[in-house]
Amino acid sequence: MRTQTFRACIVGLVFTVGVALFPLFNGALAEEFGGTEPGKWIVGFRAGFSPLTQQLSENTSTSVGPLVNFQGLYSVNTWLLVGMMLEWERHGVGLEQPDSDLGHQDTVSVLPTIEVRPVKWDRITPYVNMSFGVNVNSFGEDTALRVSPSNTFAWRLGWGADYRLNERFALNAEWAYKRNDGHATINGLRNDDWNASSFGFLFGGKMFF
Repeated sequence: MRTQTFRACIVGLVFTVGVALFPLFNGALAEEFGGTEPGKWIVGFRAGFSPLTQQLSENTSTSVGPLVNFQGLYSVNTWLLVGMMLEWERHGVGLEQPDSDLGHQDTVSVLPTIEVRPVKWDRITPYVNMSFGVNVNSFGEDTALRVSPSNTFAWRLGWGADYRLNERFALNAEWAYKRNDGHATINGLRNDDWNASSFGFLFGGKMFF
């Protein structure tokens, strides 16, 4: 699993960097390439839902949880943006055998971000973004078990599109994968099988300044 995640990270990084740098090697294309205006700030608020990509740990079940995302980006030129994301998600966690609730895991992710907007189709602007940062994990127990998940390295890859309502506002939808693979300490014992990597489905709005 970790080997597959590392390969996906490399493929995503190569893809994003390749898309970002390709116009620099073609002067004619660089003049036409791009889906945004340089020197603009974009602030976004999105909410949605988040299922895990796999079982959190052996003999556990997790719920599809709520997801909230705040975003601030600055357009360096007509196609490249840089900025920051702050994301929160929560998943209920239980045992499969015997069937019982353990509590819930919260994740707050701090994510420096780059985004590429290669084209613009009338009101629709598609994009791809990539983030590296940290997942701050915590656990709220419903039983006597004491669960302490580790903080982890975060890698996030997202795809989405804006639908411009006017010059200032846009509707947004985005799908993303986020890596959150670490360990947990349960009643003083370390469990290395604790993977809260997830898919995110976000819907909301953005403002342009």
